[in-house]
Amino acid sequence: MINIIVMTHGEFGAYLIEAAEHIVGEQAKGVKNISISSRLSLEEMCSRVNSSIEEMKSGDGFVFLIDMPGGTPMNIVLPIVKDMPKTAVICGLNINMLTSAFSYRKTLDFDNLVEKIMDDGKKSICEVKNLLVKA
Repeated sequence: MINIIVMTHGEFGAYLIEAAEHIVGEQAKGVKNISISSRLSLEEMCSRVNSSIEEMKSGDGFVFLIDMPGGTPMNIVLPIVKDMPKTAVICGLNINMLTSAFSYRKTLDFDNLVEKIMDDGKKSICEVKNLLVKA
């Protein structure tokens, strides 16, 4: 099973996990939230990432779901995983991406899961009023 680590500013990731589990079911294993706070040192945040990776290590891989490109969570994770096989760092996290990750992480291989998460995230970004008016 592919492991999911959600890293966001503040508690955004914890709330997204809670909401996604409400939609697709509880994820008993292989999901971790790491909240980034200005109250923590860089060393402490890096330590949390390294500890999570060690704790959840498997041959199936890790998908890191990050709230925004260029932010602290991304900047912390990239140097840690740059040489790790079967890792992806996907930025722009939304609830469709997380429900997709939860739904398919047991059945899709690593590369197909990464593609599915990104596709589903992109599909969920739309202006629905115009879509409904056209229909």
